[in-house]
Amino acid sequence: MKVFFRRIHLYLSLAAGLVILIACLTGAILVFEKDLQMAINKDRYYVAQGGSRLPLQDLVKQVKTAYPDAKVGGIKVYSDPERSVEISANFPPKKKQGEAGQPIQRKPEPAAGGKEARSAERQPGYTLFVNPYTGKVLEKYSYRETGFYQVFALHRWLLGTDKGPGKIIVGVATFIFLFILITGIILWWPKTRRILKNRLRVKWDANWKRLNHDLHIVMGFYSAIFLFLFAFTGLAWSFEWFNKGIYTVTNSPLKNPPPPQSVYQADTKPISFDQAWAAGTTAVPQAVSYTISFPKDSTAAVTISVLPQKAIHEAATDAIYLDQYTGAVIGTLPYAERSLGARVRSTFKPVHTGSLWGMPSKIIAFMVCLLGVTFPVTGTIMWINRTRRKRKTSLITYEEAGALAD
Repeated sequence: MKVFFRRIHLYLSLAAGLVILIACLTGAILVFEKDLQMAINKDRYYVAQGGSRLPLQDLVKQVKTAYPDAKVGGIKVYSDPERSVEISANFPPKKKQGEAGQPIQRKPEPAAGGKEARSAERQPGYTLFVNPYTGKVLEKYSYRETGFYQVFALHRWLLGTDKGPGKIIVGVATFIFLFILITGIILWWPKTRRILKNRLRVKWDANWKRLNHDLHIVMGFYSAIFLFLFAFTGLAWSFEWFNKGIYTVTNSPLKNPPPPQSVYQADTKPISFDQAWAAGTTAVPQAVSYTISFPKDSTAAVTISVLPQKAIHEAATDAIYLDQYTGAVIGTLPYAERSLGARVRSTFKPVHTGSLWGMPSKIIAFMVCLLGVTFPVTGTIMWINRTRRKRKTSLITYEEAGALAD
């Protein structure tokens, strides 16, 4: 029976090994992406605390002065007095120039609701980091313009797009990886206690073939459960059916309940960012952060996404809804009251990136991903060595048969 599983393990590994190696290598880099970003670009994320904070509306004015065509959509404010304020903004796409500097004539926009219409509405998004004490715009930042985004695109889509074949290739390879891990555990499973001891430790003083064998077998056992979790959660970004399956299995609706609506008041201006922030800090004092998003129509509510101090992970946010004209709290959606499916799905990214338990789990994820890079290599070497050994055995048997015939 193990011969069957060994063949399955081998053939699947040969089919998906290269993609698995790339996914594990890029995954190891992305584990500490946020930490590296904040360490390398301290001037972007941190400011010297001094004096009183400026009103958020003043910060928005500073952004509009520096970038008149910016369309501000939201603000993220941290309770940490040394963190900069993050203002999200969209900018109109640059007009392409034709011959003689004439603008290229664009085709009429397709009817609303179609796929083309949805893609046409997408505009480049930026985060403007602002000093909350001076109003100085520290940096205009877009994740898509960073080297980490290229690593991310390689990890998710093999440098393609979220609509291209690279996404499917990565998804299929990830799905295959689950079976590779399962068959690997079956092949690892020892028959005797003596074999068990040998498969729980690496013989560092052995010859290179034995060392390569132990690195694949022993380290594969210790990392299998973590690699399985990383691969399993990664499927949610590759296949829509898998993502929907989370809600089906948990018997949960795909979407959160619709937020409450504001009461439209024709002659009343919407509340300011400062009023919204005050409402958020009153409802949840001293949270890690408050992300304020203003609606795009006249009846929707202002949404404040709050990350509490003792949140179980970075995606466990509470939602507060405000009437955009009066600032009154018209509804809330605490994380604990989300559907089971929504709570399960929200854990996938912290588990996949290793950030679920902070630095300890990140270190584990980093080490396991590096081991994942080695397994296609050590496994291929084992296969080559086994093939050569079989050929030598066959050759000796053939020569012995010839000698007996003589």
